[in-house]
Amino acid sequence: MKIKLDDDLDLVKTAESGQCFRWTKTDHEGDSAAYRIIAGGRVLFIIEDPFDEGTFDLSCSKEEYRDFWQDYLDMDTDYRGIRSLAGKAGDKVLYNAAEAGKGIRILKQDTFEMLISFIISQRKSIPAISSCIGKICMKAGKEIALSGEEKEWLQSHHILKEAGKGIYSFPSAEDILKLSAEEISSCGTGYRTPYIMKAAEGVLRGDHDLNAMESLDDEELLSELMKIYGVGKKVASCVCLFGFHRLDFFPVDVWIERVLSKYYPQGFPFDAYKPYNGVMQQYLFYYGRGTKL
Repeated sequence: MKIKLDDDLDLVKTAESGQCFRWTKTDHEGDSAAYRIIAGGRVLFIIEDPFDEGTFDLSCSKEEYRDFWQDYLDMDTDYRGIRSLAGKAGDKVLYNAAEAGKGIRILKQDTFEMLISFIISQRKSIPAISSCIGKICMKAGKEIALSGEEKEWLQSHHILKEAGKGIYSFPSAEDILKLSAEEISSCGTGYRTPYIMKAAEGVLRGDHDLNAMESLDDEELLSELMKIYGVGKKVASCVCLFGFHRLDFFPVDVWIERVLSKYYPQGFPFDAYKPYNGVMQQYLFYYGRGTKL
């Protein structure tokens, strides 16, 4: 199916924004961006139309798009309007960052997946995080088989058959705990292995009820997440923003620290961008990684 957007969506920038680790670039006939996305026990192939701006071809049915992917891609949020806030505030740095990062959307991702993913992310590059998560999914996740229609879609778009093989869902807490510490560590988790296991144990026992946390306000949510072994403020903030979709959270990593130090020595004007500071953070993160600071 095809969708036509009158708003921001850039597949490459979203994939490289540091919020998702299960987007895989796929080769196909043509120069437009194409990705395989694994989320919610499903898989989606999406291609940007190079001749019609804002048009995307998706491998799912209209029903599946409405039931899952539309919400996952946060299609009901006006990112063009959010991006315009930087210009209205007269912030030249953020305006340039927003223009550079135009097309990034904050995905609505699974809270448990984000918890484990950002525990793994500590002191790792994005490719290393993706590799580590992919290995854990192969060991503990469930294989996702493509339907006949999806296989035909891949063939019609000249996407290699290999792109439809070896697709695994993100494992549940129970499935992760079926692995030994050695098996988890072999995926490249290193010192984070006990953090992963403790977090999974807490979720499985109900000590950390992620569903119940949905009703907490931002401050309470951050506090509860930081009670999880191995979860500090940065990881908890990422889970709030990318898992619970609390768009005002502003995670600070090494790239954001550099941007703030250079351009906002007196502090970032959070009040000017409430309740969308997390979107601004994504623009600054993307800008910071692509700019010589």
